Amino acid sequence: MPYNGIDSYRHNEPDRLGVLITNLGTPDAPTPSALRRYLAEFLWDPRVVEVPRPLWWLILHGVILRIRPRKSAEAYAGVWEKDGSPLLIHTAKQAEEIRESLQRRFGTNVVVGFAMRYGNPSIGRVLEEMQQQGVRKLVVLPLYPQYSASTSASTFDAIARDFTKRRWLPDLRFISHYHDFPPYIEAMARHIEDHWATHGRKEKLILSYHGVPLKYLLKGDPYHCECHKTSRLLADRLGLADGEYLTTFQSRFGREEWLKPYTDETLKALPAKGIKSVDVFCPGFSSDCLETIEEINEENREYFMESGGEAFSYIPCLNATPGHIEALVKLIEDNLEGWAVPDNMPETLNEKATLAEKRKQATYPGRTDF
Repeated sequence: MPYNGIDSYRHNEPDRLGVLITNLGTPDAPTPSALRRYLAEFLWDPRVVEVPRPLWWLILHGVILRIRPRKSAEAYAGVWEKDGSPLLIHTAKQAEEIRESLQRRFGTNVVVGFAMRYGNPSIGRVLEEMQQQGVRKLVVLPLYPQYSASTSASTFDAIARDFTKRRWLPDLRFISHYHDFPPYIEAMARHIEDHWATHGRKEKLILSYHGVPLKYLLKGDPYHCECHKTSRLLADRLGLADGEYLTTFQSRFGREEWLKPYTDETLKALPAKGIKSVDVFCPGFSSDCLETIEEINEENREYFMESGGEAFSYIPCLNATPGHIEALVKLIEDNLEGWAVPDNMPETLNEKATLAEKRKQATYPGRTDF
């Protein structure tokens, strides 16, 4: 098979260090057809749905993709902005801020890009762009603080599959999780404190994470434990007692049991227990998206208020706030330890090209086709 190389490669091309930021993904538009394409890619990933493929193909194409795209399109239409989905907008802004910060320290030899695991911009497309720009060392940061096979590992799968098609592979460092990284905990704590300073503090803080099937935990996936550690560290930093916060899980899908307690059921039950006001924050989401804006701030707000709640305050995700960018940059810099930024001074590049040309002519005299 032919392998992807670098177009018209020359030996005086500068080497660069690359940082790839990834997130889950987004449809290209809030339409049923766009959602059908997106969901077909997302839900077919065996890391996401661990069901035998023949059976799952029948369920996915025979039932889910016939019903869910229209309903999901309506939900996306409610949060869509003129520049695209909130997740795409926030992730692009995060990558831009990270790029500016890293280039201030290391110079323009650092290339920062962002990609989506499902949808666009695709991981393959951005890796190709990075290869053409001469990236020889690559750090990949999936924006999932807590590791799960369905998120972080799926991203690694996509990177690995792409690399099987490439002639020249970069040195690779993959950040699989950062659930207890102190600057990340500090960024969240300050973000919540700023919200409390402006909007007041409610009776209980709900820390809602995306759910996964219970069977993943039973098979050894560390996600559940990492979510609870994040909550504990964050609560300790905020000075919260055990009864002042709860860890819950949202966005379950299908009929099997998922991680509990469920966010929606918890919010429905709290008013009857005397908890009439809540703050809700989502530590596992690096950017606001459909699951935080529509599911938490609209749907779950309604559940709580209709059940007798009096005040519901949603605390936005960290998004591209300065504290979040500082934490992510520190995480990247820690993972650059031991990697020197390439020396691309003009004289160095010219010397490299001259030596390569001499070797070529000594071995293949008269050749001009390479």
